[in-house]
Amino acid sequence: MAEMVKSTTSSGPRTAEASPVARFFRATEIDTRLLGMIGALVIIWIGFHIITGGLFLTPRNLWNLSVQTTDIAIMTTGMVLIIVTRNIDLSVGSVLGLCGMIMGVTQAKILPEYIGFDSPFTWVITLLIGLIAGGLIGAFQGMIIAFLNVPSFIVTLGGLLVWRGATWLVTSGQTVAPMDQTFRIMGGGAEGSIGATWSWVVGIGACLFVIASIIGSRRQRRRFGFPQRPVWAEYFLATLSCVLILGAVSIANSYYWPINIAKKYAETNNIPWPETGLDIPYGIAVPVLIAIVVGIIMTFIATRLRFGRYVFAIGGNPEAAELAGIKTRWVTVRIFALMGVLAAIAAAISTARLNAATNSQGTLDELYTIAAAVIGGTSLAGGTGTIAGAMLGALVMQSLQSGMVLAHVDTPLQSVVVGTVLVVAVWLDTVYRARAK
Repeated sequence: MAEMVKSTTSSGPRTAEASPVARFFRATEIDTRLLGMIGALVIIWIGFHIITGGLFLTPRNLWNLSVQTTDIAIMTTGMVLIIVTRNIDLSVGSVLGLCGMIMGVTQAKILPEYIGFDSPFTWVITLLIGLIAGGLIGAFQGMIIAFLNVPSFIVTLGGLLVWRGATWLVTSGQTVAPMDQTFRIMGGGAEGSIGATWSWVVGIGACLFVIASIIGSRRQRRRFGFPQRPVWAEYFLATLSCVLILGAVSIANSYYWPINIAKKYAETNNIPWPETGLDIPYGIAVPVLIAIVVGIIMTFIATRLRFGRYVFAIGGNPEAAELAGIKTRWVTVRIFALMGVLAAIAAAISTARLNAATNSQGTLDELYTIAAAVIGGTSLAGGTGTIAGAMLGALVMQSLQSGMVLAHVDTPLQSVVVGTVLVVAVWLDTVYRARAK
């Protein structure tokens, strides 16, 4: 039994013949595709830092980059499941815009007539209405796809046009503002960040969670007699994860409030203003925390729940999945309903950040969401994809956009670059899968 528990990654002639690098990756079980994407991200960051004269890799830009990535990152977690089942959703940008407008009208025009302008329940009611609206829209589209057998491309392409038109009809094209003060916390900014102390608390908590997960995984492998990683690999992964987490927290705490906001805060709280000024760190932004929580939940759904196994089974072979007893139609409906809810969460963050609901919200977000999922390793042929890879793909996409803006690249050229990156990503995915066979 003891021999069965021994790791296959550190013994046997195959390992002895492999190169040290191959043995390292086999022992740590690091996804080489994900590692390659991280390498590409580092190259993009360093390149833009040089091109922009040192503006890109600053705490301010990295903090803003993390906040700007959240919308696409949240929606791409749902897009992974949709693409895995060999479907597509071209309507997520329009659904985001409609849900954002519904939430804007709810808190700015409807609720004040019943519960007043400063009610503590405004943001709760608004968010619930937005989530319900997004879920119903997604479920409606899923029903058409699953039970009327209309291709998802056509249904969601129609949804792109219908929901964008509905967004305009809600207010006849008018922008709705301002938003509830508590609701705005979800958008980031000085009010929407948790400060230095709580950021360190969250960072340390995240490190403990990673360590506990590694220990739990090792115990589970031992319990079922599965091969285990070498102890040194477990220590390496735990150390690397904690260094990255605490490094990110340190960067977030290195970005300080603007002087005017800091002065106003000092006056409100009767804090003496020193001659050297008052440095108040932003810390981790609330929308970033929301995106991380969504990513963890979606990863749990995709890898731990029966629903997630059904999704990947359908993507691998829809006919076999149906013959196995999986209710493929209802799984499809649930996937699109979940996608609608995620679009509503992204809409809440976007509306809160803008402090307004506009008709242009979410424009072209469907393309960036799909691109992020594909760049993150989700195969358009279905059956393959990871939540972590898709969220990293969203960061790559936003890094390209942010870097090109800082480099003063014309908007048309930005579109050319993003489109080219998407085509290259799909081509690399095709080559990778062809060699894997």
